This record gives sequence, structure tokens and C-alpha cells, in this order.
Amino acid sequence: MTSSSPLTHFDDQGQAHMVDVGAKTATHRIAIAQGRIVMNPATLSIILQGTAKKGDVLGIARVAGIMAAKKTSDLIPLCHPLALTRVAIDFTPDEESSCIACSATVETIGPTGVEMEALTAVQISLLTIYDMCKAADRSMIITDVHVLEKHGGKSGSFVHGAL
Repeated sequence: MTSSSPLTHFDDQGQAHMVDVGAKTATHRIAIAQGRIVMNPATLSIILQGTAKKGDVLGIARVAGIMAAKKTSDLIPLCHPLALTRVAIDFTPDEESSCIACSATVETIGPTGVEMEALTAVQISLLTIYDMCKAADRSMIITDVHVLEKHGGKSGSFVHGAL
């Protein structure tokens, strides 16, 4: 039965279900998500100087984000397991704002998009930074996590803030 709701994870009776993507064409899909973690200037300095007691904060956060993208379907109940072809995590420190921006680019060739994988990668990367630095700064704030871009599939492209 086809759902009449714009929320595709619910059937006509309002029951949650995994969307059937079996008949959808496999296309190149890409999603870019971003977010940031705001911290005390001294904490940012520790990260940038590489003197954190737990090691290379950004290197470990990058690996955590990649691992998280690959495990998204284990964490989000109705996500499809996907064969990812690329996961890239980038960090941009901003000393003026005392924060680190994180972006995750995730790609696949398949019947469904990778927005959830990109969002998961950003969140886990930022949570890893928090975990590794919480002894120095428990006031860090993770904020502004959102999909920046999405391309591929029949719905076409989405660019956050584009008209």
C-alpha cells in the first residue's frame, strides 16, 4: 500500500516502516553536512597545538566520523544499510569564534540518499572532540548541525539557503 503522507516512513495506517527502495534507480548520491563545536579559547589552543592528553583530537575525531557514517543504519532504525563509496571529514578551526567547524561529505551509488550518514558523521566527529577535551572544558557546545547539500536521485539537488 502506498502512503499518502509526505512523511515516507509511515504507511497509510500511520505505522512506521522502512521505505521500499527496491524499484528505485541506482544513481550517484552525495550529501554534505556540517556543524560546529564552540569551546574556550584555551581548549582550542590545546587542540591546535596537539597537546591534548588523549592524543590527536582531530585525527581521532575524523576516524570516528568515518566509522559513524558506515554504522548509520545500525543507529537510525529505518535507515537502509548502504555501500558507501566515499566519506571525507574536514575540520576548520576558527580562533576568532573559538570553535571548530566540521563538514562531512558522503557518497554512494545506490537507490537512496546519504544525508543521514553525513549528519551522523558530523555529530559523532563533534562528540568525539567533546569526549577528548571534556577534562579541560565541559562547557563546549555542539551546534548548527544541518545538511548543507544533497545531490542525486529523482528529487534532484538541495542546497541549504538556496532560493
